[in-house]
Amino acid sequence: MSVLKNVVMLTGRLGSTPESTKLENGKRVVNLSIATSETYLDKDNQKQTITDWHNIVFWDGVADLVEKYCNKGDKVSIMGKLKHSSYEKDGVTTYRTFVLVKEIEFHTPPPSSENA
Repeated sequence: MSVLKNVVMLTGRLGSTPESTKLENGKRVVNLSIATSETYLDKDNQKQTITDWHNIVFWDGVADLVEKYCNKGDKVSIMGKLKHSSYEKDGVTTYRTFVLVKEIEFHTPPPSSENA
């Protein structure tokens, strides 16, 4: 029997400086986007770059780490799972796809204490 997996791994740059929100139940969440890009040569042999933006959600301890150590433009790698949600407002249903992050790796070094 094969195992079915929902695993997403991305390396990209943060689209904004993370700010966590504390919910009524005491949990913390950070919602932001990560940009990834790929480069290819078009039919005229010209270099083209495509940038994709991914909605990312960090919860609890991971949210605290991201808020403490990350800034807009920082390069990170994340691993998580793809999730979908929907909500209805004024009779219109909105659908959202995002990556629920389990692990993060920081690629941008933190500022040194000498420069702070």
